[in-house]
Amino acid sequence: MQDVTINCQRQINPYQKLDWQNWVEAIQKSKAFENFVILVIMIAAVSVGAKTYDIPQFTLNLIETLERVIITIFVVELVIRLLATRPRHIFFKDVWNVFDSLVVAVSLVPIEDSDMALVARLARVFWILRIAGIKPEIKLLLDSFLIAVPKLMYVMVMMFIIFYIYATLGSLLFETVDPHSWGDIGLAMLTLFKVMTFDGWTEIMSATMDKHSWSWLYYLSFIFLTAFAFLNMIIGIIVNVLEEEYQSMITVDPDRISNKNLSQDIKEIKLLIQSQRAETNERS
Repeated sequence: MQDVTINCQRQINPYQKLDWQNWVEAIQKSKAFENFVILVIMIAAVSVGAKTYDIPQFTLNLIETLERVIITIFVVELVIRLLATRPRHIFFKDVWNVFDSLVVAVSLVPIEDSDMALVARLARVFWILRIAGIKPEIKLLLDSFLIAVPKLMYVMVMMFIIFYIYATLGSLLFETVDPHSWGDIGLAMLTLFKVMTFDGWTEIMSATMDKHSWSWLYYLSFIFLTAFAFLNMIIGIIVNVLEEEYQSMITVDPDRISNKNLSQDIKEIKLLIQSQRAETNERS
């Protein structure tokens, strides 16, 4: 009687895994499958870039044949990921899965003699972004950046205000000294961007200091507000969002990501940021 009850429960279970489902999941989770798809994505990216050169027609035909093979592999890979998802309807709740599906679907549009040829070519450019759906670490970085964008808006608005104020002052004060750099507010903002990135800012400052010896205060105060204060705020926000997304990913799906490896990656990112800050301070 107990065996009959168990059999009935198995028959009515909508999420019961069949043998082929276990086989598909094993393929989807295998490291060899992941590395193979990443290799295909990289080859696809190279093929798209190669077509921007002036290459012989024979080579171009080979690349187009290769792209048709790549698209077929992408379709098979997407189907495998879809079948391995249980329940399947949650597959399209992931933004990156939707993105992958759209890119693959548009890539199926024939390029030759078609009104959608340009759209199909543009879709091929985004092939390399499909790697985010394969590697959770890359997906984490992209998701963190997208989440950080709204938080950065207020910082960007403040930076624009500082740029506008300093550009107006610079145009009024230094227009007669260096009209090529400070002739109008547009040129002044471009000049200030060069100053912020330390691209020949000493030459720009020297040109104005010949007539206004106090102008070094103008440049140093602008550099302190932008290159040091606001840019460090932007880096801090991005790193903070990255850590929050990392913790949420561990909570939701701890098996999808290597905690040890990603922790090391975050530490390396922090060390890189610190070294860049030190280098910026030395350059200033």
